[in-house]
Amino acid sequence: MAIKASVKKNYTYAIGRRKTATARVRIYQSSSVPGTDGVQLVVNDKPAEVYFPGETAKMLYQRPFIITDTLTKFSVTARVLGSGKAGQLDAVVHGIARALSELNRETYRSALKAAGLLTRDPRTRERRKIGTGGKARRAKQSPKR
Repeated sequence: MAIKASVKKNYTYAIGRRKTATARVRIYQSSSVPGTDGVQLVVNDKPAEVYFPGETAKMLYQRPFIITDTLTKFSVTARVLGSGKAGQLDAVVHGIARALSELNRETYRSALKAAGLLTRDPRTRERRKIGTGGKARRAKQSPKR
């Protein structure tokens, strides 16, 4: 009979969504993760700088921490499935904002809500219709005479 080791749960968990992407986010206190200084964001076992390259992406995933003034206080791990890179990035940002809100409702929730980070973006891909030639809104060309 195997004995399971009990692991202390020292993180806050949240789910973020965008288009068809789903991000499962865990936020740890930076002091509880050894060898970390500042925000360490790991997405699908890769550093966020590698998974989401570019300065624009960096500004987006750091935005919840900048708004709540917690840029160096937390470390984040995220698992993202579905959609493309843009949808996945927005799902991670949504998950981080929800986890921060869960962590300290009184302080962080109002600032994140005012910035619009706690609202799920409902826009998704429009399904294609029958008789439209493979596109969602295109109509087949009609004969002139």
